[in-house]
Amino acid sequence: MTDSNQKNPEKESSDNMTFEQAIARVEEIVRMLESGSAPLEEEIALYEEAVKLTEFCTLKLQQAELKIRQVSKSEAGNGERIE
Repeated sequence: MTDSNQKNPEKESSDNMTFEQAIARVEEIVRMLESGSAPLEEEIALYEEAVKLTEFCTLKLQQAELKIRQVSKSEAGNGERIE
């Protein structure tokens, strides 16, 4: 039986991940879950990890959207037409 607090060396904290790395990890988790080869406990842990990574990616996308809106407003304020 493994310790649930023990870290998986392949699993990085989302704090240290880029958006692209997080998406790649979610895709990897999906493949693992679809294969159905892991024990139930491990599948639950993988699912929880995927949820956290998805939340991280959503936040990154929201931040990018905000930044784009700010740049667009700034450019529009300089007399340029932004649609």
